[in-house]
Amino acid sequence: MKRSEINNEIRKAEEFFASFQFKLPKFAYWTAEEMKSKRHDPKFREIFDCNLGWDITDFGKGNFAKEGLFLFTIRNGVNGSSVYAKPYAEKIMISRSNQVTLNHCHVLKREDIINRGGGRLVFELFNRKGDAVELDDTPVTVSKDGELITIPAGEKLFLEPGESILLERNIFHKFYAEEGSSVLIGEVSAVNDDHNDNVFYGNQARFPEIIEDEAPYRYLVSDYQNL
Repeated sequence: MKRSEINNEIRKAEEFFASFQFKLPKFAYWTAEEMKSKRHDPKFREIFDCNLGWDITDFGKGNFAKEGLFLFTIRNGVNGSSVYAKPYAEKIMISRSNQVTLNHCHVLKREDIINRGGGRLVFELFNRKGDAVELDDTPVTVSKDGELITIPAGEKLFLEPGESILLERNIFHKFYAEEGSSVLIGEVSAVNDDHNDNVFYGNQARFPEIIEDEAPYRYLVSDYQNL
């Protein structure tokens, strides 16, 4: 992705969050220069060590409008850490009309995905076939707002605004906003580890390759290691 495209998506996200009166923490609005100046300040170590902040992925496909997801990590821990021992994470995300978050699952993380507002959010779910990176054709059981439901593999499951589902470990899931709408998505989960706990179905990458065609508006979590 071009940095100019990322900058534009962040600006659009700020407007989208504001339209729902969803407030982000103050560090979300640090300029790139402010973020860089605080990178090695011990007072702000948690932000960088736990990868809190702006995030975006095109899954390495180079077509964010069709295959991508916009995210902001609000809180997180680090698995096995005594310093960042909180066992939970929280994200806020945006899925645009017909923009697919591609099929993946997690080995360690359980997560609640919540439709916080906008249109309907559509899921397609599959059980993982053993330890293989394969989709099983068996029915999938999930908890939808506390109610256990079982659906055929790959059948569309719709979340209205306010509804949520619990995704257990090793359930492959892809999701997208219904055509003609965008969705504000919440995630409450166990610790999020995007470097070690994503199992992607097919050829995918978690973080985009960035073409630096202009200066960053805000830094992404994937930029932190280079600051």
